[in-house]
Amino acid sequence: MPPEIVGREGPLAGRRFTVGDSPITFGRKQDNSVVIASGSASRFHAEVLREDDGYVLHDRGSSNGTLVNGERVTSRRLRPGDVITIGDETFVFEAADAMETVLLPSPASSLSPTSLPSPASPPAPVEPGPVLNVTVSGGGPVGLSFALLLESMMGARAAITVYDGRWTRDGSRVVWKSAGQGNVRRQQVVTVQSRQYLNLPEEVQARLFGAESYSEMWPAGPDSIRGHSPRNIRIAYIEDTLLELANEKTDRIRLVPERFDPVEHHDVLVKDHVLAICEGGRSRTRDHFTDKFGNADTSIYSLNGHHVQDVVLGLRVKSDLSDPMTVLLTVAQNRFLLNSLRGEGFLNMRLTDTEAKEVVGIDPVRHVFEDCIASRPCVMGRDDHGDFHCSTHSTLFLPALVKGSALWKRVMEGLTFFGVAEENLSAVTAFRLDMVQRPRFTGQLFSTTSATPGTYGFLLGDAANAIHFWPGRGLNTGLASATSLARSLDNAWRGRAFRDADFLRHEAAMSMLQYRQKSRAWKAMVATDENGTTHAIKDQIARSIEEAAGADLDKDADIETLMTQLREIRGRLSPRIPGMPDDTTLRDHLRTLKSETLRTLLESGAWDTLIMGGEEVDIDIFYRKDAPVPTPQKNP
Repeated sequence: MPPEIVGREGPLAGRRFTVGDSPITFGRKQDNSVVIASGSASRFHAEVLREDDGYVLHDRGSSNGTLVNGERVTSRRLRPGDVITIGDETFVFEAADAMETVLLPSPASSLSPTSLPSPASPPAPVEPGPVLNVTVSGGGPVGLSFALLLESMMGARAAITVYDGRWTRDGSRVVWKSAGQGNVRRQQVVTVQSRQYLNLPEEVQARLFGAESYSEMWPAGPDSIRGHSPRNIRIAYIEDTLLELANEKTDRIRLVPERFDPVEHHDVLVKDHVLAICEGGRSRTRDHFTDKFGNADTSIYSLNGHHVQDVVLGLRVKSDLSDPMTVLLTVAQNRFLLNSLRGEGFLNMRLTDTEAKEVVGIDPVRHVFEDCIASRPCVMGRDDHGDFHCSTHSTLFLPALVKGSALWKRVMEGLTFFGVAEENLSAVTAFRLDMVQRPRFTGQLFSTTSATPGTYGFLLGDAANAIHFWPGRGLNTGLASATSLARSLDNAWRGRAFRDADFLRHEAAMSMLQYRQKSRAWKAMVATDENGTTHAIKDQIARSIEEAAGADLDKDADIETLMTQLREIRGRLSPRIPGMPDDTTLRDHLRTLKSETLRTLLESGAWDTLIMGGEEVDIDIFYRKDAPVPTPQKNP
């Protein structure tokens, strides 16, 4: 009988793979002979080939290497008993019976049975190991991605339960509630960097990125891996697809359509090993465990003692401009940002404090004002009368109703700037954005006892690092945090109680994400003038509006100043984005705007692309075999 490769340690322990004339391939891709879910394995990691009178193992340029008997190899002729390590999997190469050699007969062979290597004894049957019990509070993109990553890496070694109050049951499946059931779905288009989506399981990538589900609007940059560009995709589509995948894995992922309550679920939680908190920036579970994670610091994102906040009006639109034109106009100023999928998406408008106070609804029956759009936020869709109506609170968007509303006139100018016909504005919403600095992302929620394992809690996604979306890194940071935690758990789980030291790499990765991404986002909220004084960008916009009122503005001069900025940006982006508009097209387009709008765009400043597109956080460096373990710093 032919020899076999037998799983010794890891999710494939006890599995046998026959070695014959056809190559045996190892890796993360599903079309490998031996599929290894661990993130430390490459897509096509290694293979065993029949060569001459035996079998040879070849490493195929993997990132983390292939070991034989503890030694890293590029190529090695295999002998019975050799131990092969790939990622977190360990295999033994063995003959099918004790008298068999893996050397194939050849005319020149003069080996006698006494000269053959002694085959290893078959390993004892492997019993199923202890199961890691994981609870996830919050089933948005980050929570579901984490659950699917962990299921892919650990298989039957993990039992995962995910809670979300925005779900309901539809027969045997769990689905998202509708607007009529009180759930307002997010329709924004998000940009996912290839550094993040390539770390998702192959099955998830295949389902998410169908031919019509995404576009590549933004250029490849420092966060692009192996030439893969960032991908624009609707966040509601991500949520639907991930939930659909989780529904298909009921043996390992349990979906609970209710909000997680740490008090109500205390008795279950203390028996779990892990609580992953993925509820978003206003997480009640995180706040319940404040003593474990520490208080957030607002001072680092403050000016003159005041915490800087931005209010953004989100306009759901269909633009007639090309993607290259849209990217160029977006990067040239800080008043508007359009992120779209083939022209359809949200045009985001940064508001001044005065404008933010105008973002209210009005009850047309009771004639009272409501701030639902500013505080929930609600999405107000255009009704048959052309008004913007909140179906949850039966309010109408006041600025669109008031003739002469200054805010609504500026909204119309934003539509003109991005080539949106008024009838192609279909909904409005609002976002309130700010950032805080968090001291910790990992904490032991409950101590180990004779009856409980000692539950560890982790902040992921916006619960850990809510980030101003202007740089487009919120979901990417969430996916990176989910990948980091899944890898840490996969590496650390040995059936015993966890220790703080098991999560040093994850905590270091989270701290680096916070530092890099929030420093980038802060640059999207403030700017420094020629005197070195830092101002909130929204205040610069407010001053430009005030100064432009009644002033004799030189429209042609402002257009030429904007053209200078646009040419410089176009020169940088043209090598990565074909089809950029020429000077005549740009100048003609700018002439459609009012003088006051042009001045505001100028005063808002262009994107700081050195900050926006600078060096990226690569969490993979913490999970390579030779990565140094971070040393905890003692407080002075």
